Amino acid sequence: MKNNSTFKSAISDLDFPVSEKIFGKSIHDPILGLIIKDYPSFNETDCIAVKELNEYRQKYISNYLSTEIGALSDLEKSVILSLKEDKSIVTTVEDEPETRNFGQRVADQVADFGGSWTFIISFLAFIVVWIGSNVYILVNKGFDPYPFILLNLILSCVAALQAPVIMMSQNRQEEKDRSRAKKDYMINLKSELEIRMIHDKIDHLIMHQQQELIEIQKVQIEMMNDILNQIKK
Repeated sequence: MKNNSTFKSAISDLDFPVSEKIFGKSIHDPILGLIIKDYPSFNETDCIAVKELNEYRQKYISNYLSTEIGALSDLEKSVILSLKEDKSIVTTVEDEPETRNFGQRVADQVADFGGSWTFIISFLAFIVVWIGSNVYILVNKGFDPYPFILLNLILSCVAALQAPVIMMSQNRQEEKDRSRAKKDYMINLKSELEIRMIHDKIDHLIMHQQQELIEIQKVQIEMMNDILNQIKK
């Protein structure tokens, strides 16, 4: 004859004292989910013992800690993988080759030479030699006497040709500046999006951890209450 001071557990079919009887409806949801996962037929009207409930409480805490450790390991792996792949926009921008046609190369060289002290000193020396040879050596009876009309024509031609070539080089420089500004904008935009993503992940992680910690605290409080009740009895 079955003792009325005992009950049969719905998951182990073992007899336990009635004082350890716990109904399914009083079990916290995360713990109840673990029990139902192992015993799908278990419902809120069934009963289990405090000893069995404590085992599932410990299982829940162990699963939570294992999940957190696994998440940290996955995060470390993803960081290492991203460092190995080096998929940053900065690296892509720096590796882009610069292509110039013949005219652009000539324009850059003319602009570089025309804006240097070498050109200024060389041109001043050319003008001094030109004027000196016509005034002092040829006594204004040479190929370009005073007022040096041929020299003025040469200077005008050089200025007329040099100005558009320098403008071509400046236009190329402006295109490079616009391209560089566009790349800087892309880098800044990517950085902003990554920062926002990190903020969202941190907020989600904090909320998730807070919820999990609250659940664990509830489970621990329930275990402590059960221990206190057993001590009082």
